[in-house]
Amino acid sequence: MTISPGWPVAIALALLLAVALGAHLIAGYRLTRSAFVAAARALVQLAVVALLIRAAVAHLWLSWILVLVMFAVGVFTTSRRIEALPAWPWSAFAMACGVVPVLIVVLASQAVPFEGIAIIPVAGIIVGNAMTANTLAGRRMFAALREEHAQYEAALSLGMRPALAIAESVHRRAPEALLPGMDQVSTTGLVTLPGAFIGVMLGGGTPVQAATTQALVLFGIMAAQTITVLVDERLVCARRLVPADLKVSLID
Repeated sequence: MTISPGWPVAIALALLLAVALGAHLIAGYRLTRSAFVAAARALVQLAVVALLIRAAVAHLWLSWILVLVMFAVGVFTTSRRIEALPAWPWSAFAMACGVVPVLIVVLASQAVPFEGIAIIPVAGIIVGNAMTANTLAGRRMFAALREEHAQYEAALSLGMRPALAIAESVHRRAPEALLPGMDQVSTTGLVTLPGAFIGVMLGGGTPVQAATTQALVLFGIMAAQTITVLVDERLVCARRLVPADLKVSLID
């Protein structure tokens, strides 16, 4: 089974967008324009990506370049979302610490074929989820540091080192970034059938092949996100990965 471009898909997309925009208007969230722009961007970006992947899968080196481009876009997106764009090298470092080991394991074990058609989607899923973990961790930890700045200063006044004083606020917040991913893993097959499972099924694979692929992807996501958040916490405590306002306020 495949879903091909055509009038049925176009009608379904238009109706779904209308439902989303209508819900925004009724709720009064003031995000109607943003939702429309996001949908338009998604269509354009998916069309471009489809063309790029079609060309990249024919050459392994092009496939890896596309993966690097996806990683770079992910780093830029998460750095902007956590309002720490100048600290993007540290976001990149944290994400790379999560993504690279996972790709090494799945490729070295030959669980994923060393071919562009397999590398691109798997790497894209892992990078995207590492990006999400970095964003959630950053936003939660930075919010904690802003809300608990008085506690930070009190800890310093008692002789605590800055890294430990920061850890007092961020350590209990960091795991919150992992909860959505863990919920996805624990409810897969009961509440949701994630993208990898559906993709294999739509591509003509058997349910067993789809389940195997999804399990591999979910375990990879869990590993990548956990390492990313772990490194994020260490970088925040070292005052490397912080937005401009915290870089000023988190002084010795």
